[in-house]
Amino acid sequence: MPDISRPSPRACRTLFLSDLHLGALGAQPERVLDFLKAHRAETYVLVGDVLDLWQPLLPHWTPEDQAVVDHLNQRKAEGATLIYLRGNHDPRPERAPAKARPDAAAQDRIIHHAADGRRYLVIHGDCVDSRFFRAHVFTRLGSRIDHALRSLDRGLKRLWRQSPGEARSTIETLLVWLSTLTHMSRTHEKRLVDLARAEGLDGVICGHFHLAALHDEHGLVYANCGDWVDSVSGVIESFDGALQLLTAPHPEPAPVPAPTSANGDLVEA
Repeated sequence: MPDISRPSPRACRTLFLSDLHLGALGAQPERVLDFLKAHRAETYVLVGDVLDLWQPLLPHWTPEDQAVVDHLNQRKAEGATLIYLRGNHDPRPERAPAKARPDAAAQDRIIHHAADGRRYLVIHGDCVDSRFFRAHVFTRLGSRIDHALRSLDRGLKRLWRQSPGEARSTIETLLVWLSTLTHMSRTHEKRLVDLARAEGLDGVICGHFHLAALHDEHGLVYANCGDWVDSVSGVIESFDGALQLLTAPHPEPAPVPAPTSANGDLVEA
């Protein structure tokens, strides 16, 4: 019997996803998988920071993380195209366990030819960071700080019995605020657009900054896929070449069971 509780998947020409951070404590693989099932694409472009497995002291690979990789590899086996771009958190994905790797060789960048004839530079985006932020030691330090804060956040949620679907915690809000504050000048957008302009392209599609966006305020199209830690969003290309930024719906809060008496009878409120 078909699952009538799940709407039919939306077909699209290309699906761009970035910063899944599979294997990190803050990842949300269940929501990634739901989004993939809801948007069935001919081509999947993973725009960097897909695997976050380089931290041997902080392993966090779960069956849900594996299910995302399995789904992407299955779609490739069914005939879809799978493209994997390297991010600063997965500079050497070939070192990850074989079963955890998307079935595609990692690349640094591609030129995407859209259905309407426009051409886009697709790149993770860390290349426009300052030299200090591009240092891998900074990436490692940042990941450890993020891991520590999210571990604390999980402990507090358990203490307060906060269920999935409730509002963001103070720590999650702080992390989003810090990312927004760091890139408030939007210099990174202008630098990436300039890279596309220098190559005679029509725009850039990127990730890295965890700030979802889609606009042409700098003269060319700037599309940031967002991430699957905080913004939970992706960019799709329809069959006419149009780009659209989509945010995943928030999961429904878990139902609260009705109180019962000692003999199992429902108790009236």
